[in-house]
Amino acid sequence: MTRVALSRLPDDRVLVTDPQGRSEIALSDLAAYVREREPDGPRWVWDDTARWYPPLLAAGVRVARCHDLRLGHHLLRRAPAVDGALLAGEESEQWDHLGPRAPSEPTLFSADGASEHLRADLEDARQLAAAAASPEAARLGLLLAAESSGALVAAEMTHAGVPWRADVHERLLGDLLGPRPPRGARPQRLEEVASEVREALAAPGLNPDSRPELLSALRRAGLEVTDTRASSLRRLDHPCIAPLLRHKQLSHLFSTNGWAWVDQWVSGGRYRPVYQPAGSVTGRWSSNGGGALSFPAQVRPAAVADDGWVLVVADVAQLEPRVLAGMSGDRALARSARGADLYQGMVDDGAVSSRQDAKLGLLGAMYGATSGESGRMVAGLTRRYPEAFGLLEDAARAGERGQVVRTLLGRGAPALGDTLGDAWEPEPSGPSADPDAQARRRRAYGRFTRNFVVQGTGAEWALCWIADLRNRLWRLGGTGPLASRPHLVLFLHDEVVIHAPAALADEVAAEASAAAATASRLLFRDLPVDFPLTTSVVRSYAEAGKAGAAVEV
Repeated sequence: MTRVALSRLPDDRVLVTDPQGRSEIALSDLAAYVREREPDGPRWVWDDTARWYPPLLAAGVRVARCHDLRLGHHLLRRAPAVDGALLAGEESEQWDHLGPRAPSEPTLFSADGASEHLRADLEDARQLAAAAASPEAARLGLLLAAESSGALVAAEMTHAGVPWRADVHERLLGDLLGPRPPRGARPQRLEEVASEVREALAAPGLNPDSRPELLSALRRAGLEVTDTRASSLRRLDHPCIAPLLRHKQLSHLFSTNGWAWVDQWVSGGRYRPVYQPAGSVTGRWSSNGGGALSFPAQVRPAAVADDGWVLVVADVAQLEPRVLAGMSGDRALARSARGADLYQGMVDDGAVSSRQDAKLGLLGAMYGATSGESGRMVAGLTRRYPEAFGLLEDAARAGERGQVVRTLLGRGAPALGDTLGDAWEPEPSGPSADPDAQARRRRAYGRFTRNFVVQGTGAEWALCWIADLRNRLWRLGGTGPLASRPHLVLFLHDEVVIHAPAALADEVAAEASAAAATASRLLFRDLPVDFPLTTSVVRSYAEAGKAGAAVEV
């Protein structure tokens, strides 16, 4: 496959490097150039998909493959099976610090700094050499391809947007919060609930949104509290609790998905969040704007398909336990995973007496539960599923020893002394070091590494799933542009939402299942593991997951 590297140059020029040599084109000619070469199936190589791909999509150009050098560099730099010295060279320090494009950056070329004009061809050669020299070259190659495909999906979802009815959203806000307030003021219903809280606490000047003020008022009322989290408040018995919980709910809606959110993120009948692929240390995505990955149920009724279209919502049941079965090679757990409910499968296989016991034990093992009912279940299930539970224990012990662990395809966890990601600060040393504190810290890191290997591999499975699904949807939709075919509009770790013509709903659902099977084969070739999907075909996202959710097509 031909690799075509694109590098930004000053004066709105682009350096093109391919096997035939180097050439320069004007930025204004880039879309036409990519459109002309795309039928030959090249892999486009660039510093950051979020910089290069949106202008191409805006010009009506879709690409099938790319290699995202920013994502690849950070992945390879921390992969235990890669010799990091092979990534060193010209501009490597700039690549080390290259961050994702911010949503506010308006153009492809936003500055003239060194990081704006990195040579993609030089970095690509280093990454190819580093991956090829690794004993895990095949797995890393799959991970790099999946990571870059995910970046294409992210850009396409922002471009296409989630179909969104602003009028429905504003009606929901009016029903819950009252009329739209002046800037800086509380909505009517929120102020009414705040007054109830003040009255119940005999604190007429209280601002319920102020944590210090609220803690003081609760303590004056005789309530022993150390925080104001909803879970803590629910354990208290006082007339203020019900209105205070309601206030928290309405305040969160107002601040995160209220009228200001609609103004900023919804336009032209579409909600266009900005995603950050590999935004967490496990490889899971985060949102770089718009809050797409924390989608409150209160506003989901506003996500409504266009006339003649539907939303096909597909989610994977018990993704991480199934991934654990596959990556550990535990055939007994893989057998329990056959069918829609892995936990019930464990009951049917005689491993536990109830579904709740299965869930407690498996989740306890993945998150390091060592006491209580969950801890007791872990001990019993370890004998039944030794490979799966042994993999988790090995990861935890490695973390406690300060060793780096990795996912199935080779993504490395941050080291114990690495301030990246989960901020594991360097351990204190010398005579003042507290051995008990060090031991607690290492045990905490062991709990992190225990979960990292499964959550990170789950993220890899999901990347392979959406990468294959993206191409299946493109082939399904005829010859029109992206938004005229079935296309992904939302991705939430183990769930996808597809906007599709109603007539293609059944085919789209079938392709989602087929892509899940492909992802399973790619990651777990020697041990087939079922990844069944729960699929809903609905007009509104709020209807997804309800029993019998469907539309007339």
